[in-house]
Amino acid sequence: MAELFKQTYSRRDLAAHTGQLSQFAGVRLMTLGDGVERGVRMLEFRTGSGLRFTVLLDRAMDIADCEHNGRAVGWHSPSGFKHPGLHEYEGEGGLGWFRSFSGLMVTCGLDHILFMDDDAADQYHYGARKTVSSSLHGRIGTIPARLTGYGERWNGDECTLWAEGVVQQSTVFGEDLHLIRRIEAKLGSNDIHLHDRVVNHGFYRTPHMYCYHINVGHPVLAEGSRYVAPIRDVIWAAHADDYRKQGVGYHTLSEPKLNFHEQVWQHDMQADAAGRVNVALVNENIGFGFEVEVLKEQFPAMYEWQNLQAGHYALGIEPSTNHVFGKPFAKERGELIWLEHGDERHYDSVFRILPDSGTVADAVRRIEAVSHQPAEEYPAPSGSFPPIGGR
Repeated sequence: MAELFKQTYSRRDLAAHTGQLSQFAGVRLMTLGDGVERGVRMLEFRTGSGLRFTVLLDRAMDIADCEHNGRAVGWHSPSGFKHPGLHEYEGEGGLGWFRSFSGLMVTCGLDHILFMDDDAADQYHYGARKTVSSSLHGRIGTIPARLTGYGERWNGDECTLWAEGVVQQSTVFGEDLHLIRRIEAKLGSNDIHLHDRVVNHGFYRTPHMYCYHINVGHPVLAEGSRYVAPIRDVIWAAHADDYRKQGVGYHTLSEPKLNFHEQVWQHDMQADAAGRVNVALVNENIGFGFEVEVLKEQFPAMYEWQNLQAGHYALGIEPSTNHVFGKPFAKERGELIWLEHGDERHYDSVFRILPDSGTVADAVRRIEAVSHQPAEEYPAPSGSFPPIGGR
C-alpha cells in the first residue's frame, strides 16, 4: 500500500484517481539544454511524498538535485552540473575535479580516492607505463553511464521507482572496472536506496578504493545545525594544529563565513546491532534534516567535510573504504582492496529525508542510542586509526 496525501491507497485505488501514476509520482528521462550542462541526460524521481531528486546519467548516475516539498537538501556549487566532455581530469595539477564538483552525491573511485597520487603500475605489465597518475578523488564521477533501464515496478500494492545503469572506468593496459548502480525509491517514501556493485571486468589485478562525497546544503545546513553521529573516537582533523582558529567545531555548524578554509575530520563510528552506521545533519530550528545509512563492513571509514565559505556553503558526509591518508597509507598497512578478474564489492546505502521535527527527533534518538558522540566541540584527535580487515 502507498501512503500519499495522508491516505493509504492500493494500486487499484490510485488507478481510479488518475490516468497515469505520473500525476503523483514517477521517473522521467530528460536532457539539460543550456550552458555547461547542455546535453547532460538526467532522470527525475518524484515519490509523491514531496521528495524529488535527479540522477545525472552522464555523470556516473550521481544524485544532483534533492529537495522535499520545495526545501533544498542537495548542494549546488558554482561549478554546476558540467557536461563530462568539458571536464579536464588532469587539469590544475589534479585539482581540476573541483570544476565539476556539485550535487547531493559525487562518487569517488574506482581505483583511487582522496588527494593526487602517482602509484606504481607494475600490475599492468606494460613497460611504457611506469606509474598510474590519479587526480583528486579519481575518474569515475565524470564518466557517463549506459542506462539499462528505469521506471516503476509493482509488487502487489507496493510500487518501487527505479533506475539502473553501468559506468565503465576502463583503459588499455590498465584498469577495467565496472560500476553497476541501481537506485530505488518506494512510492510515498522519503528514502533513496542506493545499491552499487564494483566488478573487475579485466584480467589485471587491480586496486579498488571507493567513497561517496555526500553534500548537504542550506536550509538543512544553517547556523546552529548539528552533525549527529555515533562517534566512538575522533581520529584525525586536518586543522588540528590550529584547532579553534575559525571558531567552528565538529558538532555545531555556523553561518556562512568569509575566507573560511575547509575543515575535515575522520571519525570512527560505532555500528548498531545490524552493522549499520547512521549519520545525520539536522536543523532543529526548522524541523528538517538529512540522514545517511551505510554498512560498517562496506564503509569502515567516515569523514566530515565542512565547507562553510560564503557562496560555497556545504557539509559533507563521506563514507569511505579507506582511511583519510589515501592509497600510500592503505598499501603500507595492507588495507588496499585488490580485485582479481570477476571479483566484486557491494555497497548498499540509504539516504533519508527527515521532513519534520518528529522524524528529526527520532533520528537523533536512534543514533544516540548506539553511541553518544563527544559533547566537546574540539575533541583532541587520537591519531589511532583502527585496522581495516577483509582486504
